[in-house]
Amino acid sequence: MTNTTEHALPANSTAESREKEFGLTVMELRKLMELRSTDALIQINDHHGGVMNLCSKLRTNPVEGLSGSPADLEKRKQVFGHNLIPPKKPKTFLELVWEALQDVTLIILEIAAIISLVLSFYRPHGEENEQCGLPINSPEDEGEAEAGWIEGAAILFSVIIVVLVTAFNDWSKEKQFRGLQNRIEKEQKFSVIRNGHIIQLPVAEIVVGDIAQIKYGDLLPADGILIQGNDLKIDESSLTGESDHVKKSLERDPMLLSGTHVMEGSGRMLVTAVGVNSQTGIIFTLLGASEEEEEEKKKKAKAQDGVALEIQPLNSQEGIDSEEKEKKVVKLPKKEKSVLQGKLTRLAVQIGKAGLIMSAVTVLILILYFVIDNFVIQRKPWLAECTPIYIQYFVKFFIIGITVLVVAVPEGLPLAVTISLAYSVKKMMKDNNLVRHLDACETMGNATAICSDKTGTLTMNRMTVVQAYIGNTHYRQVPSPDVLAPKVLDLLVNGISINSAYTSKILPPEKEGGLPRQVGNKTECSLLGFIIDLKQDYQAVRSEVPEEKFYKVYTFNSARKSMSTVIQKPGGGYRMYSKGASEIILRKCNRILDKNGEAVPFKSTDRDEVVRTVIEPMASEGLRTICLAYRDFNDVEPPWDHENEILTELTCIAVVGIEDPVRPEVPDAIAKCRRAGITVRMVTGDNVNTARAIATKCGIIAPGDDFLCLEGKEFNRLIRNEKGEVEQEKLDKIWPKLRVLARSSPTDKHTLVKGIIDSTVGEQRQVVAVTGDGTNDGPALKKADVGFAMGIAGTDVAKEASDIILTDDNFTSIVKAVMWGRNVYDSISKFLQFQLTVNVVAVIVAFTGACITQDSPLKAVQMLWVNLIMDTFASLALATEPPTDSLLKRRPYGRNKPLISRTMMKNILGHAVYQLTIIFFLVFAGEKFFDIDSGRNAPLHSPPSQHYTIVFNTFVLMQLFNEINSRKIHGERNVFGGIFRNLIFCSVVLGTFISQIIIVEFGGKPFSCTKLSLSQWFWCLFIGIGELLWGQVISTIPTQSLKFLKEAGHGTAKEEITRDAEGLDEIDHAEMELRRGQILWFRGLNRIQTQIDVINTFQTGANFKGVIKRPTMGQHLDVKHVPSSSYVTVPPVKSSPNTSVPDAVSSPTLGNQSGQSIP
Repeated sequence: MTNTTEHALPANSTAESREKEFGLTVMELRKLMELRSTDALIQINDHHGGVMNLCSKLRTNPVEGLSGSPADLEKRKQVFGHNLIPPKKPKTFLELVWEALQDVTLIILEIAAIISLVLSFYRPHGEENEQCGLPINSPEDEGEAEAGWIEGAAILFSVIIVVLVTAFNDWSKEKQFRGLQNRIEKEQKFSVIRNGHIIQLPVAEIVVGDIAQIKYGDLLPADGILIQGNDLKIDESSLTGESDHVKKSLERDPMLLSGTHVMEGSGRMLVTAVGVNSQTGIIFTLLGASEEEEEEKKKKAKAQDGVALEIQPLNSQEGIDSEEKEKKVVKLPKKEKSVLQGKLTRLAVQIGKAGLIMSAVTVLILILYFVIDNFVIQRKPWLAECTPIYIQYFVKFFIIGITVLVVAVPEGLPLAVTISLAYSVKKMMKDNNLVRHLDACETMGNATAICSDKTGTLTMNRMTVVQAYIGNTHYRQVPSPDVLAPKVLDLLVNGISINSAYTSKILPPEKEGGLPRQVGNKTECSLLGFIIDLKQDYQAVRSEVPEEKFYKVYTFNSARKSMSTVIQKPGGGYRMYSKGASEIILRKCNRILDKNGEAVPFKSTDRDEVVRTVIEPMASEGLRTICLAYRDFNDVEPPWDHENEILTELTCIAVVGIEDPVRPEVPDAIAKCRRAGITVRMVTGDNVNTARAIATKCGIIAPGDDFLCLEGKEFNRLIRNEKGEVEQEKLDKIWPKLRVLARSSPTDKHTLVKGIIDSTVGEQRQVVAVTGDGTNDGPALKKADVGFAMGIAGTDVAKEASDIILTDDNFTSIVKAVMWGRNVYDSISKFLQFQLTVNVVAVIVAFTGACITQDSPLKAVQMLWVNLIMDTFASLALATEPPTDSLLKRRPYGRNKPLISRTMMKNILGHAVYQLTIIFFLVFAGEKFFDIDSGRNAPLHSPPSQHYTIVFNTFVLMQLFNEINSRKIHGERNVFGGIFRNLIFCSVVLGTFISQIIIVEFGGKPFSCTKLSLSQWFWCLFIGIGELLWGQVISTIPTQSLKFLKEAGHGTAKEEITRDAEGLDEIDHAEMELRRGQILWFRGLNRIQTQIDVINTFQTGANFKGVIKRPTMGQHLDVKHVPSSSYVTVPPVKSSPNTSVPDAVSSPTLGNQSGQSIP
């Protein structure tokens, strides 16, 4: 294979000599990693002499790892490559300029400006002028006539400015994205053994020959071969598309591939391929993620380019995960449309259409008027030499029409969204929210429910053992080692030290007098801390029994809720240490150690007594209870694979109560959520009593509340039917009151989240945020509208599935995310209110002006300037308003809330009336009022008049003061509140005002302006300030009395979402993951659903209007990868709660009962 990057094999002779220093070449390793299971084992054992021999060939020690000397690491990087896949080159500024130039309206303007420019240089002689309808030039007019080219040039210049501003915005956006992706990448670290020490290395620093520690929840950063493993299961679906977990062991399949997820177990691997030589790297190279491939592709014919793109669908599953990976590696923003962007796009299209009609009518009227006036009424002949003059008139009309269109099209909308989101994302970093998907930020503003983990999010995740039950005694604090029998102490220390991941450890504090640092699993750290409190040393035990000596390990997973490790006893036989949730392990114990360390029988009555007197009191104090036990196998070797036979007849050593204190800031944050109309639910794996105690401390439930606290088992019993299927109707009865779900499995969490999202009870659909840290939280995080992963405690799998990473694992940061999300929404609404007022006024002025006076009072260049302040600068000013606490004092907007509320519509129309009245007064009576020459009906290249300069100046100043009005959208009176907190806003308003003075005083012919006197300036300013006073008048009118006002910019109707899905332009993420066939299948289901909706409507005789709404795919159909044989149940149709689709389809009565035709 050819070189794909500069990091891959250097093909010169020195590289070959370097390769010889190692016993393997890159190509040999690459070929080896392409093999699977038996083939791989044969190759490793026959050709390379086993895994240990591979280690010696790669000059590494399987226990100690690499020495870590810089020279050795550098050599390995040169020979085997770096562990990174080179990103695509970012677009250059010039490419972005070229993209901005593709805007249709701008292209039309450019063409018109060029034609105008060319024709302005042609002028017939004196007498012909008169015949062509132009005035005879007096000498002083000559200069003006010569300046006819200026307008065309000025338009071109304005277009260039607009393009540069757009390109700069795109460029800075891209830069921010890359910074964000870099940060996400740097966050990912991996445990590697170097020089006998386990260290956390950034993924890019891993080299071939490294010995990496792998554990549950890791995303493998490179290819490797397993050296030692405990119960290791890997999810390889990202590469193979198979969703079943693959067992990895030295005997069967030791090949570990980059980009795959560790779902269970732990182990160590020898890294054999990194970067572009790893399996993920090879796929990326095929997909053309490397720069060189890109270059080659560009050089090839376009036909082949099409072939290259066709490769992608082949890896349908891979596409999903390689897209996930791409977010990390290629660092390119995903193009995704959120709820808000959907609403805005639709609004912009509607306004654009209206603008197009207006501009076409304007041009038509102007041309017809000119032709009828000249050739019909004045009966002038069409002279050949006059043709360029006539064309010049036509071009001028055309430019006026295009200008109307430019002003009408709100191209500032997408810009405002981008600026607002980019600004928010940047600021959210400071609030410990690392946003991975831009739209998550805005969705968070609509959140109505948060399903939160307990450990680490609501609590501090600093666990300590505070109570213990040992030898029939309940110790309220950690006992001193003297009171425990030596045998009990020995079993306790060995049981905890050996039966916990060796990656979990307690390190000395970073600062003098600080708390010791807990590294790894926090529950295990608390138990290790317990050993230290008992004045014992766990490290000595671990040195005596290294991981290689483990005989068998049953790693912790959410189904077992326990972990066991088997070791061989020196005198023969085996001993198994177990630990886990107290009620689960105690059920499996039939003996217990007494005060003297002797095992005595432990009956079910004794067990109930312990639960009642020890476990429940501990749990009600909010402690997590863990039971420690052991079992000896002295006779024959038991069948290790029959786990149920092994995990019985245990002897209980102790039960410990672990405290994880509630974060001090959480109760306040939850109270804020409640005020903001957001329900917080706690979903935890803990005992229901512990969970209830913590929920009460947090303020999720208060004593005497009528809310539910359920265990996973009970929850499932209530929501499933006899067949074990979840029924939405049953779930709808439970979730509104559910506040705590304890002892829950990952499936329960996913079921709850999906149930709340799909539910149609209540006046609006729920928008759900979920927090998660474990690998098993992945499905729930993906299903949620916004998934929060923990930055500190979270596994790579959880981070990969999430939308936002909480860098401090703190619930308060989620509340900040809500505030920023709501702020984005409000910022966009503020900008809309401002923009639409300008649009309405500018279009009406240009249109009526053109129809009545044959010329637009606002010239093309002036319109472009208004467009620039309106779109670019205003979006910058209004989209960067900082959030305030008042945002959390109202309920969420929900999914279907229109962008433009009645209050905003009142403001838009109210201000438009004021502005239009003023402008028309100035256009038709301004010359009398100011006692100046009229600017109406001026000939083609006449000089700018004071009259029209005043019109232009007043218009701009009114917009400027209306920008201040637009800062408030909920009818508040104080529009200046907090204005100085937003420096960008102040500088934009000031900058625009200064620019306006310069344009009017020194703009001259290009801007069609002439100097104004001081009194004229004061009049313009006075009218502008009138906007603020008028704003106060408008806010006194109660919105309720204006029933005729319509809202606009609704969320996408359900029907349209389906239509969009068919176009595949704007799809939600669940649909992105569907294969094409499944999309067709669901489309069919949607059609059936609509037809049943129609039938139900006729049957119930309901008001037909508005009932036929097709549910969104994401809303009613939980999209999973279903094997072709399985079927999909479609939940009940909204209009008739008792009929589900399968019922309806099989129902014999479902005929064309109403006599209406069914679509």
